[in-house]
Amino acid sequence: MRKVAVHALIALATGGVMFTPVLCRAYELDPQLDCKSNAHDYISQLLNSQYIEPNPMRVEANSINAFRPIRGSNLTAFGFRVYAVLGYEHDDAIFRKGSGEPISDSAYGVVVNGPAETVESRVREAGSGAIVKQVVPLLITAILCDGR
Repeated sequence: MRKVAVHALIALATGGVMFTPVLCRAYELDPQLDCKSNAHDYISQLLNSQYIEPNPMRVEANSINAFRPIRGSNLTAFGFRVYAVLGYEHDDAIFRKGSGEPISDSAYGVVVNGPAETVESRVREAGSGAIVKQVVPLLITAILCDGR
């Protein structure tokens, strides 16, 4: 009986080790933030892979939809943890329209935890033309690909 328990524990430990990298590894959004895509493709890929919640947690007046990452998805952008994923595309059922004038026909990006200067430096080093805007001083920064 004890031998069976030991083998069961070994099997569980081995199985756990096999799945740990998948569960703990960060999913980097850097390649998608090269600003060569559109909001529909960017957001639908994240929805289909179940990295973000299907309904936006907030819709800004300019129609930018903010989607919450699914717990445990561990999204990163340029080395920073992603707080929210942003997107809007005109006449696309994925997105809700805000009360004001839309920011553009298509815009997408992220909100990260990090100071704007450091975030902008990493974005430029990666060759991205994304707009980097401080949201909360020293804490929260938006990275946005606008237009296309």
